[in-house]
Amino acid sequence: MKGTKMKNLLLLLAIVLGSVGCSRQAQVASNNLSVAADQFELHRRIVFYNGITGDYMLVIEGRCSIQKDGRDNQLEVTCKEGPRRFRKHFLGISDNVTYFVEHLRPTNVSASRYRVIFRPSTIVPEFEVD
Repeated sequence: MKGTKMKNLLLLLAIVLGSVGCSRQAQVASNNLSVAADQFELHRRIVFYNGITGDYMLVIEGRCSIQKDGRDNQLEVTCKEGPRRFRKHFLGISDNVTYFVEHLRPTNVSASRYRVIFRPSTIVPEFEVD
């Protein structure tokens, strides 16, 4: 009986440690997908939906990054259209208007290593003289 309890305890420990590893992998993959989205590498569809009428109010599709602004209760959507061409949209959220974001194409990301991007051009600002 003592051996059975020890085996059950070891099995329980293995299950717990295995599930922690799985959730950790999911967190790393999720973080890497977020980084990829902020680098305009993901093709997304952002839909604004009126919960009262059931209508789609607006659909934005492309290589877009989103940022929820809780202070202004809005969603900021920045989309890349070319090497140096971007569009930014500000969309208000209310009690009857919501949104959802679809990731339209699968993306290869690591589930075991975080992705970190250093861009010297963002550290040193670009100056313009008028």
